[in-house]
Amino acid sequence: MFDHSGLQRTSAPDRPARPAMLRGWRRKCPSCGSGPLMRSYLQVRHDCAVCGEELHHHRADDGPAYLTILLVGHLMAPLILWAFTALRPDPLLLAAVFSVGAVALSLFLLPRLKGAMVGLQWAKRMHGFGEDHATTPAE
Repeated sequence: MFDHSGLQRTSAPDRPARPAMLRGWRRKCPSCGSGPLMRSYLQVRHDCAVCGEELHHHRADDGPAYLTILLVGHLMAPLILWAFTALRPDPLLLAAVFSVGAVALSLFLLPRLKGAMVGLQWAKRMHGFGEDHATTPAE
């Protein structure tokens, strides 16, 4: 069955989103919570090594990058303003310190936000996560 947007709708209810997103944040399988979600820094595994859940359905695309930019910008901008007005450091020192901080925070957040987004998609049965693949013929 398809809805008006062309996406396939399933009759199965949504899975709990919060635990799935927290498992994804920890870069673990959203289904079992023990298998690794990522094969490398940002590459999601084809399937879970522990429970066998297929993970290749995800469509995280640019969402984690946008969220990372949003969070880093909203955290760093007030801190830079506070540091500049309260501490009065040399502008070059301020730029160097906050550049390193922004890059480090971005590198920390990006895979975790991608995992959380994959967990949300799994919980909401989006993009093929809700289909029964045992009866689907191989392509």
